[in-house]
Amino acid sequence: MGWNLKDGLRDCLVAAAPYGGPIGEFCFITLLRKIVSEYSFVDDLSLCLLQWKSGVVKQLGWTVSDDLLCVQEDGTVLVYDLLGGFKRHFSMGNEVSQSQVLETKIFHSPYGTGVAILTGALRFTLATNIDDIKLRRLPEVPDLQGAPSCWAVLTQDRQSKVLVANGSHLFVLDNTACTPVTPPGLSPQASSIVHMCVSFSYKYLALLTDSGLVWMGTFKDKFVLLLFSCRCRRPKSQQPSAVVMWDGLLLVVGECKETIQYHLDDDSILVPELDGVRIISGTHHELLQEVPGACEEIFKIASMAPGALLLEAHKEYEKESQKADEYLREIKEQSLLSEAVRQCVEAAGHEHEPETQKTLLRAASFGKCFLSNFPPEQFVSMCRDLRVLNAVRDYTVGIPLSLTQFKQMTIQVLIDRLVYRKLYPLAIEVCCYLKTPEYQGVSRVLKHWACYKVQQKEESDEVIAKAVSVKLADAAGISYSEIATKAYESGRTELAIKLLEFEPRSGEQVPLLLKMKKSPLALSKAIESGDTDLVYTVVMYLKNELNRGDFFMMLRNQPVALSLYKQRLEARIAHLQSAVDEYYKAKKEFSAKTTEDEMRLLRFQRKLEEEKGEQLVGFSLHDTMTTLLSVGLHKHVEQLYKDFRVPDKRFWWLRLKALAEKEDWEELEKFSKSKKSPIGYLPFVEVCIKHHNKYEARKYVSKVTLEQKVKAHLAVGDVEGAAEAAIERRNESEIGTVLSRCAATTDHLLVERLNRAKATVAKK
Repeated sequence: MGWNLKDGLRDCLVAAAPYGGPIGEFCFITLLRKIVSEYSFVDDLSLCLLQWKSGVVKQLGWTVSDDLLCVQEDGTVLVYDLLGGFKRHFSMGNEVSQSQVLETKIFHSPYGTGVAILTGALRFTLATNIDDIKLRRLPEVPDLQGAPSCWAVLTQDRQSKVLVANGSHLFVLDNTACTPVTPPGLSPQASSIVHMCVSFSYKYLALLTDSGLVWMGTFKDKFVLLLFSCRCRRPKSQQPSAVVMWDGLLLVVGECKETIQYHLDDDSILVPELDGVRIISGTHHELLQEVPGACEEIFKIASMAPGALLLEAHKEYEKESQKADEYLREIKEQSLLSEAVRQCVEAAGHEHEPETQKTLLRAASFGKCFLSNFPPEQFVSMCRDLRVLNAVRDYTVGIPLSLTQFKQMTIQVLIDRLVYRKLYPLAIEVCCYLKTPEYQGVSRVLKHWACYKVQQKEESDEVIAKAVSVKLADAAGISYSEIATKAYESGRTELAIKLLEFEPRSGEQVPLLLKMKKSPLALSKAIESGDTDLVYTVVMYLKNELNRGDFFMMLRNQPVALSLYKQRLEARIAHLQSAVDEYYKAKKEFSAKTTEDEMRLLRFQRKLEEEKGEQLVGFSLHDTMTTLLSVGLHKHVEQLYKDFRVPDKRFWWLRLKALAEKEDWEELEKFSKSKKSPIGYLPFVEVCIKHHNKYEARKYVSKVTLEQKVKAHLAVGDVEGAAEAAIERRNESEIGTVLSRCAATTDHLLVERLNRAKATVAKK
């Protein structure tokens, strides 16, 4: 490792991303909160160095998109990109902020990156996806008096749970319950489970007891895989499946009783991987993994496997020795030459040293010469994969992937990782070499490069616009409007306008120009496109944005737009004339049957159509009022209300629903204050809730009558308020309703109070 750490990792928080990902290191330099955060790859490739000026950090972690998460003591989570740029922050809730973070774990689930927190109040709070925060407060652990001895996050059946050890007892916490579990075969002598770890795939669980016993099994069906007694009583940390580490010693246990021991020179951390464990210390970065079967067959001492014989045959061939023929004959006599080639190709994929890879691939190529029908795809594919892997493993890139990890993560994810590191040339070379479809490969990388380029402040708009146009000239499927949007969001409006000049689709240019308040240019671009719908869209936008004089002045300078606007007006007039003709026809046909009120309504509808253009002829009084309310013509509704003596309750209901449909909350509040509501104020609460606006609904809860208070409070999710109202009314049914709405997370004191009130009412 190229970093300079005087005291190693002893006083550091360290987190490493899986699949050969970056390392985050948080060093506590002085007691005055002067903290430096550095994260880097392997060897001497340091990505950035940050001077930390925020709160106390409890945990570091990485997201699935290689963003660094810093979880603070107050529950605030800060998100930084791979190069140290601050992206955003979010909170884990008021409860976490008030009781502080005791411990935290960052995990990956099918939904994304999650954060689990144990608060000072000994309650767990969970968010399974930081990109769509939905906090879950898990149930309490029985008899938990202090911090649990250990805990971990499990992901099963697309649901995240927390496994907690309280002494020798294990509990699983999910959304609704705390369930005790008992690992079969775990020694009753164990008085406490001191460490636990879940495998990379979330399939296996490992437990370590204070008596030195390691229990391993599958959690789902509780099948015991292994019981192993360890002499060390208090290891410092443990990693899943079969690796236990403590000061100076790394122990690997398997299904047999034998163990493998490695002595460590420095303080280290273990990072679980799909096919092994990464070991990171202050001086080294290593990968510990089970030797792949093909490599074992070829390289073990005195191996007579076909791959081993083929490798020896090739070595002798290079020495021009006749032993090469003897080895080949031995393989052919067993009809195992195809298997020998396959073993050499497979083993080459699992080796990290390029020279060893070349030796094995040359041996495989040598063996292929004596086969007439060996399919070349496996050999060619392995050569391609190894070239890519060797390129990204290089210390200047620093992604130490194994072949197994590479196959699991896919080439698309690898390209994304290179893009996150701003390694655009290498990403493009990989795409071209692997012949990735352009829209998934080169074009996608170039779009990311362009979006990054337009945010640079060092170069002028002209230089950047020219560089982007030259680079993207031959790229297919790239939208310049997306790049221009990124420039506009970065405060470079003129650069955004220059980039839009390269966008061939006017439909993509116009919306951004309108967003940038460049209305004249947007209108010109729409006219140039020849798309009448697009022109009319811009004209209507201008009509709403500009005053009448400026609007017509702009249209006078654009004859095409003016002509189109006139055509639309003429079409509207023709439509209105048709409606009037239909009205007269209807009047003639039904005049004999029409009552005086209906005639008054028809006259009102016709007048309103001529003035406002609303088609109302033939509508009933109810439909007329509803239509007028939906378009905001409240004065005309008031006139109908008075002229036709509409009942107060009916009128209030109509107006209430219409305002809620429009989500005109300001007008709704004014309406509620105009005079005392004849329908009460519970309907105001209900329509707001129906339109998912609890904030507005809470404004009317205080106005609701006492008989409806419980229902109103429950509608806005205020269980405590509902409880107060139910207790005040001494209504057993309402108290029972509130109790049924109390979740497991509800304050137990409130539940007890409700139960006492219910018992008191029942006695009376």
